[in-house]
Amino acid sequence: MSSLQDIDQLQLEAYRQMTGEERLRIGLGLYEASLAIAREGIRNRFPDADDAFVEEKLRARIRAGYEIESARKGVS
Repeated sequence: MSSLQDIDQLQLEAYRQMTGEERLRIGLGLYEASLAIAREGIRNRFPDADDAFVEEKLRARIRAGYEIESARKGVS
């Protein structure tokens, strides 16, 4: 087993020992982190943009992601 597989297994075991609330908190934290990264990417692309513009672009990215995933799965 490679060291990456070992790490994955250790992480999986740690998650199994957590409560549902703890796992949810981690998931929400990761979601918030991904939103922060996306916002920074938008701000880098549009340095003069105000917060409203950044949030509009972020919503558009999220919506596009859902549309791509729905099309891939054949869901309307």
